Amino acid sequence: MTKKIKMIAPLVEMDGDEMTRIIWKMIKDILLTPYIDLKTEYYDLGLEYRDKTNDKVTEESALAIKKYGVGVKCATITPNADRVKEYKLKQMWKSPNGTIRSILDGTVFRTPLIVDSIKPFVKPWTKPITIARHAYGDIYKNVEHRFTGKGKAELVFTSESGEVTSKVIHEFKGAGVLMGIHNLDASIENFARACFNYALDQKQDLWFSAKDTISKTYDHTFKDIFQEIFDKDFKEKFAAAKIEYFYTLIDDVVARIMRSEGGIIWACKNYDGDVMSDMVASAFGSLAMMTSVLVSPDGDYEYEAAHGTVQRHYYKHLKGEETSTNSMATLFAWTGALKKRGELDGINELVDFAAKLEKAAIQTIEEGVITKDLAELSEVKEKKVVNTENFLKEVNIRLAAIL
Repeated sequence: MTKKIKMIAPLVEMDGDEMTRIIWKMIKDILLTPYIDLKTEYYDLGLEYRDKTNDKVTEESALAIKKYGVGVKCATITPNADRVKEYKLKQMWKSPNGTIRSILDGTVFRTPLIVDSIKPFVKPWTKPITIARHAYGDIYKNVEHRFTGKGKAELVFTSESGEVTSKVIHEFKGAGVLMGIHNLDASIENFARACFNYALDQKQDLWFSAKDTISKTYDHTFKDIFQEIFDKDFKEKFAAAKIEYFYTLIDDVVARIMRSEGGIIWACKNYDGDVMSDMVASAFGSLAMMTSVLVSPDGDYEYEAAHGTVQRHYYKHLKGEETSTNSMATLFAWTGALKKRGELDGINELVDFAAKLEKAAIQTIEEGVITKDLAELSEVKEKKVVNTENFLKEVNIRLAAIL
């Protein structure tokens, strides 16, 4: 390629923390800017800058996605008490992902990357399993209270007209802890429609799971809304596409999924999706091989890796030690965003480039050039374990050959 690809509209670029921030720059320097006249609107979501701006930068980045339609996000730190001390933070800021998801009110679809030379730990799985995660509410927008003595906790709702209803949660005899969570019918409806439409696009069966036998109002509302929307707007479309929708309890799906060949979309509430996507990723080989895209009801897209900031490798990097960090999920966040930007703007050259970059990355692993996390998983006999930067350079060699 002699001429750089030109972009029309920018991507919303959200930089992150620790080792993934290092990888972020490597990907741009080695695989993107030599080939693309990269156009981004940049937001620094590194923890220090989030603290400096009182987390306003996170809100601004989400609003930018609403403006431009496509964003790509690096992994970020969600601080705990230890991180507050380490970074001398003003407060324990909320998850950036949670903030962005709440503003966009989207659904997260996470799908493992399939490589022929890496077999899933669950033998029947021969096709990818996509986790569709509701990206609003539940524990991610909770209110918590820790108390040290006796007392009565009540759930109180005051209507707009002033009518008050209450239910006793528990009468405490001593110290304990409370948590309040919520959700919205409108958000659940958006979640359901996103899942049904995605299943039709992928021509895959959709499973939805919750625990309505225990949560007879909260989880049952999810179940009812899904069924109402399916019966009204999607039943005939699913029949025509020869795909199936069904609801069952989450523990039943966990048992069923182990016997499934895959090739399905598993819709989960927010917390369930968070946990189960990590389980699916690990069972397919590595959390670093899991793609993630947030799709809003308005058709906005945010691409990211499904994993965290790789803290342990970052501390090694700071000491000048060599790291062998898997960059595939972060790389595919970029390619996913570039493809979508190209599709929306009619830049076929950009779409084609992103597809070839993905092909080159998969080819690199299938030929046995891998990072350390895949060394024991790859079935290639002649393996070459490389460091973080050299893996990306190996991808670039194969990319250059097919451009």
